[in-house]
Amino acid sequence: MDYQFKTIEKKWQRFWASNQTFKVNNTSDKPKYYVLDMFPYPSGAGLHVGHPLGYIASDVFSRYKRLRGYNVLHPMGYDSFGLPAEQYAIQTGQHPAITTERNINRYREQLDNIGFSFDWSREIRTSDPSYYKWTQWIFMQLFNSFYNTASDKAEPIDTLIHVFEKEGSAGVRAVCDEDVLTFSADQWRHFSEQEKAAELLKYRLAYLKESTVNWCPALGTVLANDEVKDGVSERGGYPVIQKKMMQWSMRITAYAERLLQGLDTVDWPEPLVEMQRNWIGKSIGASVKFTLAGMDDQSIEVFTTRVDTIYGVSFLVLAPEHELVPHITTDEQRGHVDNYIEQTKKKSERDRMADARSVTGAFTGSYAVHPLTGKQIPVWIADYVLAGYGTGAVMGVPSGDQRDYLFAKHFQLPILKILDTQAIEEEADSRKEGVYINSELINGLSYQEAVPKLIAVLEERGIGKAKVNYRMRDAIFGRQRYWGEPVPVYFKDGLPHLIKEEELPLLLPEVDKYLPTESGEPPLGRAVDWKYQGSYEYELSTMPGWAGSSWYWYRYMDAHNSAHFASEEAINYWQAVDLYIGGSEHATGHLLYSRFWNKFLKDIGKVQEEEPFKKLINQGMIQGRSNFVYRLLDENGVGTNTFVSFGLKDQYRTIALHVDVNIVNNDVLNLDKFKASRPEYAQAEFILEEGKYVCGHEVEKMSKSKFNVVNPDDIIEQYGADTLRMYEMFLGPLEQSKPWNTNGIEGVHKFLRKFWRLFHDASGNFSVSDAAATKAELKSLHKIIRKVEDDIERFSFNTSVSSFMICVNELTDLKCNKRAVLQDLVIVLSPYAPHICEELWSLLGNEAGTLSYTAYPTFNPEYLVEDEFEYPISFNGKMRLKINMSLSLDVKDIEQEVLANEDVQRYLDGKTPKKVIVVKGKIVNVVV
Repeated sequence: MDYQFKTIEKKWQRFWASNQTFKVNNTSDKPKYYVLDMFPYPSGAGLHVGHPLGYIASDVFSRYKRLRGYNVLHPMGYDSFGLPAEQYAIQTGQHPAITTERNINRYREQLDNIGFSFDWSREIRTSDPSYYKWTQWIFMQLFNSFYNTASDKAEPIDTLIHVFEKEGSAGVRAVCDEDVLTFSADQWRHFSEQEKAAELLKYRLAYLKESTVNWCPALGTVLANDEVKDGVSERGGYPVIQKKMMQWSMRITAYAERLLQGLDTVDWPEPLVEMQRNWIGKSIGASVKFTLAGMDDQSIEVFTTRVDTIYGVSFLVLAPEHELVPHITTDEQRGHVDNYIEQTKKKSERDRMADARSVTGAFTGSYAVHPLTGKQIPVWIADYVLAGYGTGAVMGVPSGDQRDYLFAKHFQLPILKILDTQAIEEEADSRKEGVYINSELINGLSYQEAVPKLIAVLEERGIGKAKVNYRMRDAIFGRQRYWGEPVPVYFKDGLPHLIKEEELPLLLPEVDKYLPTESGEPPLGRAVDWKYQGSYEYELSTMPGWAGSSWYWYRYMDAHNSAHFASEEAINYWQAVDLYIGGSEHATGHLLYSRFWNKFLKDIGKVQEEEPFKKLINQGMIQGRSNFVYRLLDENGVGTNTFVSFGLKDQYRTIALHVDVNIVNNDVLNLDKFKASRPEYAQAEFILEEGKYVCGHEVEKMSKSKFNVVNPDDIIEQYGADTLRMYEMFLGPLEQSKPWNTNGIEGVHKFLRKFWRLFHDASGNFSVSDAAATKAELKSLHKIIRKVEDDIERFSFNTSVSSFMICVNELTDLKCNKRAVLQDLVIVLSPYAPHICEELWSLLGNEAGTLSYTAYPTFNPEYLVEDEFEYPISFNGKMRLKINMSLSLDVKDIEQEVLANEDVQRYLDGKTPKKVIVVKGKIVNVVV
């Protein structure tokens, strides 16, 4: 029987589904192992061959771990809230839930076709109310918590209220807003309920505050920094501006140090770890207050890591969004400042930080007083300073900072150089212009000596203090969109209040359109009679896309629990994800937010683990292999309807056009399909080479616009899922990007056919012998057992595929059809090619029904011990033949056996050797 992959694969996919082969329990005598993929957003386009790369790798590993005796949780679900479904809803009027469901069904069909061993009984969808009920519940816990720096953990807000009632605010150590009040216990007790609620909002881990956000008017929503590229939205390319608005935020900065320290405890790629370290951006320095001239009650606070340069400060720069800017800008400068602020709003933060040599700014007209010299220094605004970084203000030290130097030169501001601080003196020496300042306070001191002395003076005078600062800012937690989780909040007297837990989930209301209201409110503002208890306005923003993905691995542990987000028993059993596979593009988004939420859930006693993902692998990108046709141009440079083959194109004037790779085979164009692909090509003519039209090719990102998207359904239809799985693993190391080349897939498919033939005779009948295996056959088998074991544990999947090919070639040459060898080989190959292996396992007479839970073969090193050696036999230094001899022979026996050999005697031609040189286990040289 020939290898009927279509029939075999459908058969076993039905078997796995009907028998729930990969459904696992939350209790087992086996050790547990939790394998997780970053779950997909189900787009209407479905999967292309680049998408399953990580899924296939995780599936190979999951299947291998089952064979090694682990209870493996390998789930899958969908990150199903998002902008694309809503944009489609705006265009068509169709509810996002309908398109989302259709897209999920398409994804599920494609995933099933590839033969993944997911436990589908645990499927989750972030847009399912039974799921987002618990996303809302976690938000409520965050709202009802504050971060106690004394205990270094989140605690209930009631604990803080108790302290206020007993002691006031004086002794409180908490992460909070800058503008918190100082009050006694008696004053707190006399606050109104509204005043108390407003003050508590400054401490909550989920809070509402005016923030500068990336606002996209065309999309009608706030975008995260990673959703903005070059000043436009990543999706749609719409202009994005900076805008101040009331916005929900998460106080992730409270966890900055724990997030930083936790990176030392996980097995993650170092580049990704470094990205998170840089994003958190810990800096040790000092905060310094500069009083505003003529406004003794107002001051500008700056943070600096080089307080020893304070005598070199010749100006201050504020972020254009800084709250003091409107108050300190003079009437003479207001027009210029207002115009500059409007221009800044058109730039994203990334754009503002991108060009270190771009110098722009505006003078406010006001001056600050230097805290140590008493001299007045001008206050400017500039877009290279960001409101959310540090204090939104920097002290300009042209002699110590390149950007400050360029700013000072551009606007002709003083360049003050410190004479006696060694670190700055070295930099100043390279610039001749400027005024040297002799500071008596730090005269003659080194950097290490100057810093603590300056901080002591600043603290003594009440104008500064030592401080640790973090670059990371609190996370915006709101989108002015429809298709997202409703925030479980209503407003009373202008302040937010939580709905009751028993009222969860707060469902999305029906709306007539998915656009903002005519008055500019989010789409939820269109809901009719949608009010809490019929009276109070609900929050009209929805949660951001990262909300549902910041805890989803716990829901997989107990996906259908209606009383808890997951039971204590399930959480205690699975604990954390042992292996997480996904893209590095999520380094400063999902992966950071997930760690934050995990630490919070641990603080409130709901989970055990500090870190959610023990080991993380970033799979590389599969790039597209584009094909090109070459259109002939006429004498005027206008395209004709004639196309020139690649090898002849240099003889003509042509222009390259992308062509659909699905109508190209081994770079040869299917002319009939090309003519049928577009009406304009129907009458196309071709200049061929050797009767064929050969296309050009180039490696590019896989995308529809380049016509190089390869649908896995097409590959499976032509070659089978097992071929697709093995080929994706064969392309190269998992972590590296590599080009997709359909031309190479034929070799993998031929390998599987060759593997199939080991079990069948020349007539195609299943034929396996129970005879004892030879030493050579056992050697080949145990080489692959060890190789695959080592490779999978190191996630080196591509080298295993090469070894399988070598093994099958060896066994084919040995004409091996021994059950003792082939049955173990089936098990070893099964993680990569499960369908064909399940079929062969069944044909071998195994009654278990599936090999998924059988034991991985035990490697026996004895079969790899060499007891013979093929000695090269040389005559006067020239190798003439090889002879197999036992390694147990001594030198004298080897010499005798060589001289007794018929071929050796023929070379000697009756001559007596002068001597025979034997290097045991290496070579024999006969000297004539």
